Amino acid sequence: MEETVVKAIQDFYPDDFAWCYGCGRLNEDGHHLRTGWQGENTVTIYTPEKKYMGIPGFIYGGMIASIIDCHGTGSAALALHRKNGHEIGDGTELPRFVTASLNVDFLKPTPQDVPLKAIGTIEEIHPKRWKIHTEVYANDTLCARGEVVAVVMPSTFLK
Repeated sequence: MEETVVKAIQDFYPDDFAWCYGCGRLNEDGHHLRTGWQGENTVTIYTPEKKYMGIPGFIYGGMIASIIDCHGTGSAALALHRKNGHEIGDGTELPRFVTASLNVDFLKPTPQDVPLKAIGTIEEIHPKRWKIHTEVYANDTLCARGEVVAVVMPSTFLK
């Protein structure tokens, strides 16, 4: 049985902020990445379609970067929400983050047709700035490692 994320932060983002190509549940063409808690770490599980091939049998790096990016911002939102005394789905307003920086190290070719698992470790830098260290696995193989610095979404993003 394939592992899944049961309760994801992206499931609870308000409609105005649920359009990201990577993790927006309302973007019909997007990936619909979902990030939730797994103990003290965060997790995103996703199996890329064949169209995200780099070379036959392997996923292209941009797809891996997208997973790390959205996993990072979702993880930061989870962390701040929990720090504020809440859990996802409790009816309270969720913080929304955007990426300030993204760094990805590709360690091994990432195979197609297997679920990829991103596991995040969270580091608070400032109340509005969080660093997420992410490792992406295909089965038990560590394929990529990344770091996202996520910041609370600026008010200029609001309508």
